[in-house]
Amino acid sequence: MNAKHIGADFDDFLKEEGILAECEAAAHKRVVTWQIEQEMKKRRISRAKLAGRMNTSLDALNTLFAKDDSAISLQLIEKAALALGRKLKVELT
Repeated sequence: MNAKHIGADFDDFLKEEGILAECEAAAHKRVVTWQIEQEMKKRRISRAKLAGRMNTSLDALNTLFAKDDSAISLQLIEKAALALGRKLKVELT
């Protein structure tokens, strides 16, 4: 059978359920934190050392990596990026 799928796509489903923005925010956060973790591994920097470079507490930094919280500030992500010698790029598409 060579039929195309029938019905709405997954984004439409999430939109109908009222959770599209929440799911997309969580996915974006996972990507950014994964990139930060990869850069930390590459540079052999611990969370404690990164927190020191950011002039923030380890507890504050750990909120960046909390799996159940997608509400983190761009400022925290930017501070982490800069502490790793990187820049944060945000764009609307």
